[in-house]
Formats: sequence, structure tokens, C-alpha cells
Amino acid sequence: MKQDWWRNAVVYQIYPRSFMDSNGDGIGDLGGITQKLDYLQELGIDVIWLSPVYRSPNVDNGYDISDYQDIMEEFGTMDDFDRMLEKAHSLGIKIMMDLVVNHTSNQHSWFVESRKSADDKNPYRDYYIWRDGQENGAPPNNWGASFSGSAWTYDESRGQYYLHLFAPEQPDLNWENQSVREKVFEMMDWWCKKGIDGFRLDVISMISKVPGLPDGEKGEGLYGNGEPFYQNGPRVHEYLREMNQKVLSRYPLITVGETPGASVEDAVFYAGNDTHELNMIFQFEHVGGDPGQPGRYGKWDQKKMPLSTWKQILSKWQTGLEGKGWNSLYLSNHDQPRAVSRFGNDTPQYRVLSAKMLATCLHMMKGTPYIYQGEELGMTNAYFDSLEDYRDIESLNAYKEITESFGETPETVLGYLKKIGRDNARTPMQWDDSTHAGFTTKTPWIPVNPNYKEIHAQQQLHDPDSVFHYYRQLISLRHTMDIIVYGTYELLEPESEELFLYTRTLGAEKLFVLCNFTDKELPVPAGVSRDIHAKTRLLISNYQKRQDGTLRPYEASVYHFI
Repeated sequence: MKQDWWRNAVVYQIYPRSFMDSNGDGIGDLGGITQKLDYLQELGIDVIWLSPVYRSPNVDNGYDISDYQDIMEEFGTMDDFDRMLEKAHSLGIKIMMDLVVNHTSNQHSWFVESRKSADDKNPYRDYYIWRDGQENGAPPNNWGASFSGSAWTYDESRGQYYLHLFAPEQPDLNWENQSVREKVFEMMDWWCKKGIDGFRLDVISMISKVPGLPDGEKGEGLYGNGEPFYQNGPRVHEYLREMNQKVLSRYPLITVGETPGASVEDAVFYAGNDTHELNMIFQFEHVGGDPGQPGRYGKWDQKKMPLSTWKQILSKWQTGLEGKGWNSLYLSNHDQPRAVSRFGNDTPQYRVLSAKMLATCLHMMKGTPYIYQGEELGMTNAYFDSLEDYRDIESLNAYKEITESFGETPETVLGYLKKIGRDNARTPMQWDDSTHAGFTTKTPWIPVNPNYKEIHAQQQLHDPDSVFHYYRQLISLRHTMDIIVYGTYELLEPESEELFLYTRTLGAEKLFVLCNFTDKELPVPAGVSRDIHAKTRLLISNYQKRQDGTLRPYEASVYHFI
């Protein structure tokens, strides 16, 4: 296995709008990140994944970029960015930029020019995906957009429809146009020369569309499913190899692609050891609902995945990429609800135990772990009671569509948002127990989680038994033990709906990872218990004392055998 630096790195995602406000306007900014870099150094992380800070009208919180080489005014200036980058590097922390090149903002100069005319004399005419409507005036095909509604919007000035797989304000770039690709690569090279250390590539599996853009299969919803025609499209690997050749391979970067719809087999191409595309990808199978019980409204009313299914999915990725590629490891990000609320138990009795258990389960696997801001504190879902507290375009559009088009009650749909909505991850970081959790001196752009007085960084920094210090231990172990980085993985007791047990092996060395996903005390299966004999030492546990033979509620224990 090549000893690439990113294999034993731990990445921390910052959602700038919600991390720290340095100028009192209620919005997190680059100055706030700079202020808190010492905190991240104490945690021990290696890389910051920085969600978009480029100039943007903010329809989708920065994932609609209007200028790739400027900074959003709310976040500061390019000088502020340079100061943050310099301080991060001085502390040994790298910066990975979140980059969206499947689409831009409709206020990007490329789109402004493209919509002016379809004339051959317009050099930007096919920078985006334009099509005539059907004879009856309907959109070119029946695809639905990810944020509700049609994936097509009619533009009066051009007299054609343009494709947007997300919001109408996020038109898709036409990657078949060589000029588009060259412009994107030039921009990426500019950031690399500035000194950034990597890219997280947003929905990168969607940049190649099937020629002809055929209709998608129509189920109960209002629109056809276009995913088979734009996820993992026919030229995506060609485009990424070109990106690698012209930009990525020229710098010692960490690169991860967000790849909705990607299988293990796809991942071997995207992130294979010798495919010259990316270092790793984000897959989504383990953060979906029960594949056997799909919800009528997609993710909103999906049933919880059985633990046996969840284990099977994670294990498939562990073993499927063994010796072929590299995994990313995550439970949380800006698009997912809080991990402890979703996979653990966020009640006061079990929140700390289950947050540590989930961290153990994930960080002992093979791959690069990602921590989402506040996850290291065991932050929970906000469970907002009023629609007025929600800000996310996806949630607000879904609420409107499911109540108006499908007739569900507002209470039912609000329940969906409480459980799975993206705003759960976007409430302000909880720094202390002062007003607004120390995030800002003014009213924050989105309400603070009401539990901030009990859950905040200041208290945990001074508590050696806190979730924060447990994460520090896990990170330190990854940095010092090759078996955690390079050992092979094997799942034990795959049928159990209560226990997640697995081993990691490197030569004669072995780790036994035992995780109880319930609030009950359970026996360790006899065969596993037998293997954890006197020669093993307890490497880390979320309980103070070793107790062989049983696993206490939400217990996680890792045993080391040499």
C-alpha cells in the first residue's frame, strides 16, 4: 500500500456559515475559522474540508457559485482567506476546498453570457445544457430536480430550456464542451498555486449525461427518475482522468468525490489505486433508509435501516475496496442529520455513550475518517417545532410539495424535517453556554439548538471523559498505529441486529472492535469472547473499566492482540 499522507489523515468538515462569527453579523465567517484553528489543532485533525466560501447569491448556501476566484462577502475577503490558510499551515493543518463544478449559479458570468443567444458567434452559447421544448411546450424531458420540481426551466431571453439537476438558480455546466473543462481546470490550478491542499468535488458523478437525455421512469411522483442518465455517466471517468492529468497529479493533494449512485465497482474506477482519478469517494448507501422499504417521498419518509443491513453495506465497501482503492468514512456532514440522533441515542442518559460508540465503530475501520463540526461534541438534531426556523431550500421545497401536491398534514411533514432535514447539521457550533452558544453576539442566521447549555465545547475541553477528548484519543491512535490505517477488515456476527463486531488484522497483530447499538446489556458471542483472551489489552473503551463477556448499553471496546 502506498504511504500517501492522506491515508492516515483525519478530516474535519467546517460549514463556515455556522462555525464561528467574528464580526457580529450572525453569520459564521473566515475570521471566525481563523480564531478557532487552535481548537482544531488540540483536537488533532490533519485537514479541514471547507464547505464553499466562493462568491455566491446563496440560494443553496454557497453551493451555487457565481465567481470561483472570489470570496462571499458575508465570509470576508480573499485576504481573510489567505490569513486563514497561512495560520492553518503554521499549525500543521491542511485546507481542502469544497468545489462545485457540475453546476454554477445562474449569476455566474458564463451563464449570463450563455443565456443571451444560441448564435454561433456567442462563445458561451453551449457552456450549459440548453434544449428546445417539446411541441406541446413541455420541458425537453420528464426529469425531476433534486430540490423538487422539474429539472428544466424556460429562459425567455434565449427561448430555450436549460437543465438544472438542483435549484433553477443552479444551471448544469456542459462538460462535453472542451472550453468548459479547460476553464474549470485553469481555475483549479489557480487555487493549487495559492497553496490549498485538496478538493472535495460536489456531485462529481453527475457531470456526464447520457446523450439524448431520455425520459426517466415515472413512479408515484410528479416527475421521471433521471438518475440513470446522469449518475456515473458515459464520459465521467474520461473527464476525471483529464482533470487528474492537467491539475490533480501535479500537486500533493487530497481529493474526494461526492458520487451519488456509485457502487463499489464504480468506486474502483473513481478511486482505484492506479486509475489516476481521485483518492477516494463519498458513497451514500449507508446513510439511506431501509432499501427494502423505500419511502413514498424519497428520503423524507424512509424507514430506518436494520443494523444487519447497515453492517452489510459498510462491510461490502470495506472488503470490496481492499487492495483496490481507498474508503472515506463518515456518518455526518452538512447534508445529513446529526449522527448521534440518527444512529445512536441522543437522550441525556445515553448521548455521550452512544456518540463515543459510533465514533469508535467508524474510526476503527479502514479509510480516511471525516468528522463534521460538532460531531466531536456529540451535538444532536435541533428538532425545530416551527417551519419558520428552517432555512434549507431542500426542506422548504419538500414541505411545500408534500403538503400541497400529496395532501400530507403539516405536522407529518414537519416530523420528517425534524428527523432527516439538513438544517439539523447547520445549527450554529456550540462553543459555550453564553447567549447563542458563543457563536455570535447578534441573532444567528439560523436558531441555535436549545440544548447548547448542556452540550458545548468549553465544558468538554475541561472534562477528560468528554466526547471531545474521546475523539482526540481515536485520532491519536490512528496517527500512531499502522493496523488502524492498513489492517484488513472482517465482519463478525453479520446477522445480529444489536451488535456490530469486526476485526482488523495486520500481520500477527489484531484488533477486535465490539459495539453495542442498544440500551441493553448483551452477552458477547461465545466464539468472539473466546478469541479475546488474556493476551489482549483494552485499547480504548467508552466505559471506565474492562468487563469481559458482556457489552453494556452502547458500549464500544477495542481489544488489541499482538
